[in-house]
Amino acid sequence: MTPCLRTHALQALTLSDPQLKCTLVHRLWEDFSAGKLPLNPSARLAADATIPGRPARPALVAPRLLKRRAMNTIEGRAALIHALAHIEFNAVNLALDAVWRFSEMPVVYYSDWLQVAKEEAYHFTLLQNHLHTLGFTYGDFDGHNSLWEMVEKTQSDVLARMALVPRTLEARGLDASPPLKQKLAQAGDHAAAAILDIILHDEIGHVGIGNRWYHWLCDQRGLDALKTFDQLCQAFKAPQLKPPFNMDARKKAGFTEQELAYLNGEFT
Repeated sequence: MTPCLRTHALQALTLSDPQLKCTLVHRLWEDFSAGKLPLNPSARLAADATIPGRPARPALVAPRLLKRRAMNTIEGRAALIHALAHIEFNAVNLALDAVWRFSEMPVVYYSDWLQVAKEEAYHFTLLQNHLHTLGFTYGDFDGHNSLWEMVEKTQSDVLARMALVPRTLEARGLDASPPLKQKLAQAGDHAAAAILDIILHDEIGHVGIGNRWYHWLCDQRGLDALKTFDQLCQAFKAPQLKPPFNMDARKKAGFTEQELAYLNGEFT
């Protein structure tokens, strides 16, 4: 098959070195934006390597086994920054997976998710660089695999993917970011707090992309978006979302008033 954006996205997904992966993602964005890469949205691709590619460290453990550390120590702050870097690294992978895996989508769908991959790679690099200033690097603490597990569960249907990864799991980051930023600022790590401002701004856009394509797919299939979302949450055993919710960020990301009411248990 002639190399195209989607085959290159799959190649990037298989890379285990985080920096190489991030570098390739930025190059793909530049080449695709410059019209140097064909798209081939009709291609039915298959992975012939283990995905996602990830380094030998961090070790992946159940979320309940992750150690809690005090924020008034450098190690404690580093552990939090590491957890955020791990999320961003996984987010690079999930965006690349959205590009290569699903065929027959509009051109702008692939452009959207390549942009997400590029911005997640930037976030990872910011967090990795900040870890270095604290004397640590990515892999020095354990991580968990919850985000990628949902990516695997939803690999057979782009509708389920859009519903349960960007607009469910990633949207939790919109809720978590403000209190995490406050903790870091109170601990005196203003550089990390500033990075969280960048991430929150971009993540609103990423969740918005998930919302846009979820609703587009529901319209294409003649489905009620809210009822379908509720059914998908139950079918795929998505984690139950609990308050407090960052309603302002969620509104900016395109959640409707009815969807926000659903979060508060007002859907029947």
